[in-house]
Amino acid sequence: MTIAANKAVSIDYTLTNDAGEVIDSSAGGAPLVYLHGAGNIIPGLEKALEGKKVGDELNVAVEPEDAYGEYSAELVSTLSRSMFEGVDELEVGMQFHASAPDGQMQIVTIRDLDGDDVTVDGNHPLAGQRLNFKVKIIEIRDASQEEVAHGHVHGEGGHHH
Repeated sequence: MTIAANKAVSIDYTLTNDAGEVIDSSAGGAPLVYLHGAGNIIPGLEKALEGKKVGDELNVAVEPEDAYGEYSAELVSTLSRSMFEGVDELEVGMQFHASAPDGQMQIVTIRDLDGDDVTVDGNHPLAGQRLNFKVKIIEIRDASQEEVAHGHVHGEGGHHH
């Protein structure tokens, strides 16, 4: 069986940046399980896995446009501390849900604090970076009708929404 749309795929992976620093890995834990063709993983990696078989190992470099996008300075803004009503202590690195210009919800991260000015960044932390994956395909199976309908793989014993 090969990886194609509506297949539940299990992979072991290690993700590094161009400096070779490990950003994320399934090593020592359970494989990543995703529904192929449902946009559960970044497009560049999904495309590279298409047609692969159990046991295949590959190294994939994914450019920003096929990962989390280019870094956009337009997604960085400075807000007043009063916008964070109900939060006693603000710290660099804290994340909040906010409305994006298109009305969608996005996560913003505090990048800087200067008096009453709070600089937030709506870019994904990996935006603008080439991502390097070392991947091994562990398992491929047909996804259930329910998994396909829900757009993601369900865990053992089913998935409860």
